Amino acid sequence: MPFQQGSARTRQRTILLVGIVVLLVALVLAVVLASVLTHGKQEVSPKMMKWKDRGTTKNLQEVILGRCYNYIMAQYPELGDKDCLKIWESLKHAFIHKNPCNMTSEDYQPLMELASHPIPCNKSLFWSKTNDLAHRYTKSNQNFLTLEDTFLGYMADRVSWCGDPSGPGINYESCPKRSECESNPSSVFWRMASKMFAEAACGVVQVMLNGSIEAGAFRSSSIFGSIEIFNLNPDKVSAVHIWLMHDIGGPQSESCSGHSIKRLKSILEERNFKITCEDDYR
Repeated sequence: MPFQQGSARTRQRTILLVGIVVLLVALVLAVVLASVLTHGKQEVSPKMMKWKDRGTTKNLQEVILGRCYNYIMAQYPELGDKDCLKIWESLKHAFIHKNPCNMTSEDYQPLMELASHPIPCNKSLFWSKTNDLAHRYTKSNQNFLTLEDTFLGYMADRVSWCGDPSGPGINYESCPKRSECESNPSSVFWRMASKMFAEAACGVVQVMLNGSIEAGAFRSSSIFGSIEIFNLNPDKVSAVHIWLMHDIGGPQSESCSGHSIKRLKSILEERNFKITCEDDYR
C-alpha cells in the first residue's frame, strides 16, 4: 500500500513537472512569435511615412470618376465605350496597400490598356518647362493635344495618390517625391503615360521648349528628353517642329542655334526625323 501511494505521488510530480515545462515552452514560443510579428510589421507595415510631397487627393475616387465621365460624355463622346468604374478600380488596385517606393510599370499596365485611345495625326504637342503656356495654347487652339489633354492625362492631371502597406492602404498625408525614390506612384505613372503618348504620335509633331532657361531649353533628364523623344516612331512621324519660346520680358538664354537645341537636333537626325525650329512661334 505505501508503495502504491509513493508511485501515485511520483506520477503526480511527473505530470506537474511536465505541465510546467509545457507551459514554459508555450510562453517562450508566444514571446518569440510576438517578436517576429512585431518585427515583420515594422518592416512591411510601418506607420505612415512622412514624405515630402502632398498626399493622396481627397475624394480621389469621385475626382477620377467625374473627370472620366466628363471626358467621354461631354468632350469626346466617341470614347463612350470606356468603362469609368473599371478604370477607377484599375488605378486603385495599382497602388493601394503598396509601398509607394516600389511601384512598377506592371502595376499600371491594365490601366494604360483600359484608357488608351488613338491620337489624330499632326495633333501631338510635346512640352518641357512650358507647362502653363502649352496648356493655355491647347485650350484656345483645338488643333493640338498635349499628354494632359488626352483621356489618361486629363484624369490624372494635378492629382496625387500613393499607397501604404498598413492601415487603410492609402496615404492622404504625404507621398514621396522623385528625389526620395524614383519608383514612386506619380513618376512611374507619368513615365508610362508619356511613353504611350509618344508611341501614338503620327504625322508632324510639335515640341514647345523654354528658351529662357539658363541651363538650356533641351534637357536629357526631362521626360521629353529621356522618354518621349526615344519613343517617337520614325515610320509614323514625318517631321518634328520645335517651338522655342521665351518668357515675356525674361532672358533670351537660347535660340534655335543654341547648344542644347543642336544636341536635340542631332538626336532627332540620328533617328531619321526631319526637323524645323522656330524662335517664339506666334
